[in-house]
Order: sequence, then structure tokens, then C-alpha cells
Amino acid sequence: MIALSLAEIAAIVGGQPHDIPDPSAQVTGSVVIDSRQVAPGSLFAAFAGEHVDGHDYARVAYEAGAVAVLATRPVGVPAVVVDDVQGALGALAREVVRRLGTDVVALTGSSGKTSTKDLIAQVLQRHAPTVYTPGSLNNEIGLPLTALTATSETRHLVLEMGARGIGHIRYLTGLTPPRIGLVLNVGTAHIGEFGGREQIAQAKGELVEGLPADGCAVLNADDPLVRTMASRTKARVLLFGEAEDADVRAENVRLTGAGQPSFRLHTPSGCSDVTLRLYGEHHVSNALAAAAVAHELGMSADEIAPALSEAGTLSRWRMEVTERPDGVTVVNDAYNANPESMRAALRALAAMGEASRAKGGRTWAVLGPMAELGDESLAEHDAVGRLAVRLNVSKLVAVGDREASWLQLGAYNEGSWGEESVHVSDAQAAVDLLRSELRPGDVVLVKASRSIGLERVALALLDGGAEGEVAAR
Repeated sequence: MIALSLAEIAAIVGGQPHDIPDPSAQVTGSVVIDSRQVAPGSLFAAFAGEHVDGHDYARVAYEAGAVAVLATRPVGVPAVVVDDVQGALGALAREVVRRLGTDVVALTGSSGKTSTKDLIAQVLQRHAPTVYTPGSLNNEIGLPLTALTATSETRHLVLEMGARGIGHIRYLTGLTPPRIGLVLNVGTAHIGEFGGREQIAQAKGELVEGLPADGCAVLNADDPLVRTMASRTKARVLLFGEAEDADVRAENVRLTGAGQPSFRLHTPSGCSDVTLRLYGEHHVSNALAAAAVAHELGMSADEIAPALSEAGTLSRWRMEVTERPDGVTVVNDAYNANPESMRAALRALAAMGEASRAKGGRTWAVLGPMAELGDESLAEHDAVGRLAVRLNVSKLVAVGDREASWLQLGAYNEGSWGEESVHVSDAQAAVDLLRSELRPGDVVLVKASRSIGLERVALALLDGGAEGEVAAR
């Protein structure tokens, strides 16, 4: 964070100094919410959680080098006391971003946010110093923490914004007002909480409503619900997609033998060829979104294309492809899942399986439940099971309870027979099955909602450890 005195911080957040011998003492390090991450010069924000109260670790943080603690009560060490730590954190982020004057790029969507954010960050880093959201820290705490890592050298600040209800993104844009707002898609993720796709579109569109007149709304021309958001912003609109009228578009899209997308990138500044290191055709849309943002920030097609072609996966458990020494390929996409991302992953698996099938290899889809689908849950799980059969996936392993049985039922009703699909109770059972049946050339996709923890299957397959190791992890 830029250097600020404790007196300045207290004024910005509307707090009261307590036990501060020197108000001119400066915070020169990071703002953290975990006392184990404190370094000399840090500011420790004490949150009272469900199981742990950060205030109890105030002295630990101070002794580790924190200049002070942001707290809701005196804690016996230098502190700025506020009514609401979350609100204070947001106010501090807003002021720091204002002082820096950096270009803020915000993005949202039902799926692909983190992968696209990673692409944008890697492309923009070729252009100028860039700070971006680590992982999926895209909520009212993670977003200001990311913004507060920006320094006077930062030119681009790329922030992922998530939402679980109407008003969430409006709140986030108030913390770090963006000049560029990107909306990827409107799908069915969290539809059980929102109540319908129209409500999801309403929430996602709050991003473009918050843009200034001299800003830019980057919208998916291939998604009707996103395209119509053009009427909700006073900013200039830049369209991306495969539609003919898209400002940034892809032509001649094809997949390599390994399942990696290749296409001709068209931007207002010119054209260039791209071959992604990522797997699955769905990444074409993500790459076009990143290209549109980069174009808006002054990069040419000849600069964008090689940056996209060299970009990899920065965040864990998102289409991580690893080939074992015995020739089995494990695709760990277990960070999260919704119907759109599940379908995209299955299509990627099918494309990757083409080469392996010629050598006698098989494709395995190890799938778990998709959470927060509400009344649509049965139909969506059934549809995913059916799609696995239509894509000629060799083996479906449905892991879990009720939702997993719906996955297998969909596959069965679509024409699966014998042992083409199987339902197992938990991750360990899936590992046991796979260890006994995998053979060289097989490709294994592992995917489910994050709460299920199905990444343990992929990790166990790659570690090759003892049977109980998956449970320990």
C-alpha cells in the first residue's frame, strides 16, 4: 500500500486512535486480515468471524511488526477503532485508489471470471505494472485487500467482482470505481439464490451502470442478456465475441490435437493469430474479453496476440492439465462448477480425448454436485449426465449423494449402459476406483462445486500416495 500515517488512516476511515504514541507513524506494508501474514509495516484488520475473532490476535500481529490494528474496540496495542472494520477497509481502499489515479478494470460474469482475469493480468503486464485479484478474492473483503496492494507504480488494477444478490456489485463498484467494466456472461450460477437469469442479469449489469461517461463497457456480443446491458450505461460500448458486429472478434476458431483453441484475432487496431495454452473452446470468449480490455488500454493486436498465446493458468484447480509418467492425463478443474462451466469442461475433455482415443486411451469425467441451483438442480444435473453420453465420454464417475445420483440417472436415460457410468459415495471411493482401472493414455477430468472438495481426487491421482492420503488432504 502507499505509505499513510496512522493519523491519515484514522481520518479516512472515520476512526479513533487508541494507544497510538506516534500518530505520524506510517503504514508502509500490506493490509492483512490474517495475523500469520503480518510483516513489518503492515496494518492488521481484525475481523470477528464465526469461529475466530481477529481481535484476539491483535498483540500477536503487533509483535510481528504491524504498525497498528484496525479494530472495533481497544485491543491493548496501537489501534484505529471504528464501528465497522469492513466498511473502514472499503473506505481506505477507495481513498488509496483515488490518490493513485490508476486505471481500474472490473469484471464480472456467471462463469469464467477468474480465468479471464488471469488472462487480462498477463496481457496487461506486458504493457505496464499491473495488480490483479489473486485467486477468487472477489467479495467485499477480498476486493479492497487487492486494491490496497497497489502502489504508486501501478498503472492497471484488475478486479474480479462476484455477486450473490442484487446490490452486491453496486457496492463493490462504489469501493473502487472502475473506468472499464467487463461483463462476460449471464448463466445459472447461484440461480437458487437469485431466483432466475433475469435477476442475475440485473445484478451483473450493475457494473456497467457504475461506469463514468468517459469509461468503457466491454460486453459479450454473443450473450443476448449481456448485449442488452448497453442500454444501462452512459459509457462507450465495446463488443467482443464471434458475432460479425463484434469490435473484437475471433475467426477460424479450431482446436489443436491437444484441445487448445487457435483462432484469428480481429481488433480495431489489426489482426493476428492466437493459439492458447489453455484447454477448451470456451476459453476463446475469455481470450476475446481480455483482448478487448487490452485494446481499450492502448495495446495493438500484434502485442495482444503473443501475450495471449503465452498466458497460462495463474489460479489453482482451473483446468490444470498434468500428464503422469505412466501417460495418464489428469485435468483438475475442481475449484468450482456451474452448469455452463461443467458443459465447457466436458467439451474440453472430449476434444482432449480425440488424440488419446487413437492410442487406445479413454476419457473419464469424475463429476460432483453443482451447488446453489435451487429448483433447477435436478434438471441441470440430469442434463450434464446426458451431455457426457452425447460427447462420447468413456466413463462417468458421479461422486456424492443425491445430486450425483441425478448425474448418473441423466447418463443412464441418455443411453449409458453397463459400467459406462457409476455412482460412488465420496472422493476416496472415486480414487480407489480410478487407481484400479486407469491405464496409459486415459484422460481424467475432475470437476464439482468447491464445497465438495473434489480436488482431493486429482491430488491423490497425481501424488500416487497411500489410499488414505486423499482423506488427509
